[in-house]
Amino acid sequence: MRFQGYRRPNGRVGVRNHVLIFPTVICASTVAQLIAQEVPGAIVVSHPHGCGHLGKEKEHMIRAMSGFCSNPNVAGVLLIGLGCELLRPESIAERLDGPKFELLSIQAEGGTSRAVAKGKSLVEKLMREAAGAQREPVDVSELILGTHCGGSDTFSGLTANPALGVACDRLVADGGTVILSETAEMLGAEHILARRAISEEVSRRIWEITSATEANVRSMGVDIRGTDPSPGNIEGGLTTLEEKSLGSIRKGGTSPIVEVVKYAQRPSRKGLVIMDGPAHDVVSNTGMIAAGAQIIAFTTGRGTPLGSPIAPVLKISSNSAVYERMRENIDVNAGTILDGGESIRSVGERIFEEIIAVASGKLTRAEILGHREFAIHPIGPTV
Repeated sequence: MRFQGYRRPNGRVGVRNHVLIFPTVICASTVAQLIAQEVPGAIVVSHPHGCGHLGKEKEHMIRAMSGFCSNPNVAGVLLIGLGCELLRPESIAERLDGPKFELLSIQAEGGTSRAVAKGKSLVEKLMREAAGAQREPVDVSELILGTHCGGSDTFSGLTANPALGVACDRLVADGGTVILSETAEMLGAEHILARRAISEEVSRRIWEITSATEANVRSMGVDIRGTDPSPGNIEGGLTTLEEKSLGSIRKGGTSPIVEVVKYAQRPSRKGLVIMDGPAHDVVSNTGMIAAGAQIIAFTTGRGTPLGSPIAPVLKISSNSAVYERMRENIDVNAGTILDGGESIRSVGERIFEEIIAVASGKLTRAEILGHREFAIHPIGPTV
């Protein structure tokens, strides 16, 4: 199976050909947005990070930012800093793998207006270089698919998630990579995942990350098993975290688990990989994209519109009612399983075909509507 992708000079493959304007600190966000207004077609990101990060969180933020900017969907990136912050453009640039890049300092340029003028020139240069990239036939084994479920309901674990699991098994069988994240939504089902690990080390890591997640929540005086599902999940019919988890893990399919990676860490092996990350929709997606996922497959029972600045987010509804109500946001309706018109396998095959179409250039609903949500998972205090 092949798709039409962009082969980068470093050998990795993108499914989009973006030029990204990325502020490495919140103080540079407005300048980044002003530059984007001057250069149609460029993608801009805004975030509240970049200053005051300590210890492990500093490394965590650098890994996430450099990984996101290095995603093969990015042909070129302008890194913008203020000039006095902790995470300067240079600290991100030295960790980039693949894209052409330019650096810009607002203080060094002499303020907002001069920085915008200089940035416009740099981005236009990157856009001209990116325009030379052409799609070519690429084996599906080059794909890394991130999976997520948000706004889950009773039917998520019965229709959309297992159907996506069929598509994920197909991708893994064809040599590709699938990322299953949302550690909090593995609690109560971690023993099932651990049994599927290819080694004692991978099994140990699964128990390790789930235990650490629960312990971290308890350290804040909260019993996660008593507070999750969310109000929306409860309204959708879910009753316990264990019930939610048993449905959630089905979206990764049934393949052996080959590796457990940190948030925003690129997998070193092909196959089904677990990423230790939060269940928060936007930060989970960002982490998987920073790890190299070119596409996110996102199941929803309540309806979730969000997307990403640089990666297509494919939406799959668990029921036909939400599909009809939010049709402009949903790409695939798995509610046909409940309606009796299709099997889990046939919907899974349809999802796989849609993933290949999106990889070859078909726009998702989130892309058409302009959804570009972005956030990095914070893990420590900021000073």
